[in-house]
Amino acid sequence: ETIATAIRVGNPASWEKAIAAQEASKGAFNSVTDQEILDAYRLLASQEGIFCEPASATSVAGLLKVKDQVPTGATVVCVLTGNGLKDPDTAIEHSNNPLTEGIEPTTAAVAEVIGLKPTEG
Repeated sequence: ETIATAIRVGNPASWEKAIAAQEASKGAFNSVTDQEILDAYRLLASQEGIFCEPASATSVAGLLKVKDQVPTGATVVCVLTGNGLKDPDTAIEHSNNPLTEGIEPTTAAVAEVIGLKPTEG
C-alpha cells in the first residue's frame, strides 16, 4: 500500500524494460516511504513548478534518499511522466498551502489573496 497509486501494481507490464534500462544506464532502484514521496512531491511543486502525480515524484524521492552516494559531477536523470491531474486529491489533501481551503468567488477576495487592493467604483 502506498500513496503512489500508479505504482501499486503487483506485476508491472514494463518491468523487463525497466530492468534493461537500469542495467544499461548503470542506474539503480531503491525503495522510498510515502513521506519521502510527499516531500519530493512538494519540492518539485514549490521549487520547480512541476505538478506531477505521487508515482512520478518517487524518482526524485529515490535520488534525494541516496544523494550523498552520487559522485560529484554525475549525470542523473529522474523521469516524471505522470501529470498531477491524474491524482488531484493527493495535491489537495497534502498541500501546505492555505489557499487549498478555498476563497470566496469574488474579485475582491482574489485581489486580497494576491496582494492587490480592489478598485473602488
